[in-house]
Amino acid sequence: MLRLTWVQPEDLIGHELRQAALDGREPSAIAARWRAAGGRPAPPRAGASSEPASRYLRLLAEDLLDELAELPSALTEREPTDLEQIKALCPDWPAAGPAVRLDPARVAPARLGPTRIAPARLDPARLEAAWLGRAVGCLLGKPVEKLPLEGIRQLAEATGNRPLHTYFTGRGVPAELSARFPFNRRSAPNSLAENIDGMPEDDDLDYPLLNLLLLQRHGRGFSTADVASLWLDELPAGRAFTAERVAYRNLLSGVEPPRTARHRNPFREWIGALIRADVHGWTNPGDPAAAAAQAHRDATLTHTANGVYAAMFTAAVIARAATGAHDVHACLRTGLAVVPPDSRLARAVRHAVRLARRHADFDRVVDELHATHSPAHHWVHAVPNTALVAAALTHADGDFTGSVCRVVSGGWDTDSNGATAGSVSALLAGAPAALPDRWTAPLKNRLATSVAGFDGIGFDTLAHLTHLEASRP
Repeated sequence: MLRLTWVQPEDLIGHELRQAALDGREPSAIAARWRAAGGRPAPPRAGASSEPASRYLRLLAEDLLDELAELPSALTEREPTDLEQIKALCPDWPAAGPAVRLDPARVAPARLGPTRIAPARLDPARLEAAWLGRAVGCLLGKPVEKLPLEGIRQLAEATGNRPLHTYFTGRGVPAELSARFPFNRRSAPNSLAENIDGMPEDDDLDYPLLNLLLLQRHGRGFSTADVASLWLDELPAGRAFTAERVAYRNLLSGVEPPRTARHRNPFREWIGALIRADVHGWTNPGDPAAAAAQAHRDATLTHTANGVYAAMFTAAVIARAATGAHDVHACLRTGLAVVPPDSRLARAVRHAVRLARRHADFDRVVDELHATHSPAHHWVHAVPNTALVAAALTHADGDFTGSVCRVVSGGWDTDSNGATAGSVSALLAGAPAALPDRWTAPLKNRLATSVAGFDGIGFDTLAHLTHLEASRP
């Protein structure tokens, strides 16, 4: 029997019970009813339980999901999703960037005109580095996605790669260790050092491609409905996961945004909106407020509150990094400026940065983050993963290799975190030549994807296309 991941009510209910407790509701009575009826907890790592539920349990799960949605939250006022309410809570919300004129030598004549972008602040080479950095970080994390922290450390140790400094390999891994901690089944054939041949497809690269299409078709003034329409036209349903798959299902059921983010969607604070944020930062260099607002319109199709804040934080960090005029610490402070300061995400990021400054050994930082967040959060939740990204960037002082290796070695959503840390640190590096060849050469300037029109595209071409969108009035 087909067990469709991330949408079956009997699998969603366990995730929703955990999410309800995180976002300030009191789900214990509903949890007791679910357990008394024989309901199981959420699958710990996969998207579907191994056995189907009875028809009774499925119907009960649907009813309980709707009951959970009606529970009041104690966090509503300090963790809003509405953009104007978010701004009202952010005393240091960034000022809008200035309008300047693009260098005629760097862009086609049809794209000239007033923009927010100065040529010295948006060199296409910097964007190419960002695309490459995102791919490298993602590829580094792919084979160990879903593995526990202990497994990642032991696999790296067994192959002389700890502290992590290059791609994972299966060569030299003892059979017993490989059986205990197998590399990701789908990713191992194309993401271990011995078999990398270009950048394989991953949703962490598919979504930036979709957002590039979004800007090409609708410009930076796109609406959340435009995002939804684009997905229905261009995103294969099977390539969407967690919150994105639920929102996709909701669209097909006639649910409109922003309710698509809330209706039976327990993943609305997970990492999916964050991994879509890079293009919003890349196309608003020096204007983190615009980048955050753009990311908000994208994110609210699928996410609420801290899931949205993670995307806004990332977009603002990248918008600041894209100028090449600030260090990573200033970029992270800018990201926090667009997040409500008393939110769970802001508190987690500040804590992570403090840990990274306090401990010379990054393993100690990771251990403390896991002790703080793992008991309550799923490994794909935005709060711990954003905190880990901030810690890695801080501890590595924005260095590319140091950032991607630290964040992937920290576990949780390894490929997504590697992609984000890689994008930020590569922007700061400034050009593809600044990234070590051992990272970029295996990519062969080639990206695989199921997004139509982009399969096999080069990162240099992607940088050019992104630069064109950044230059639009």
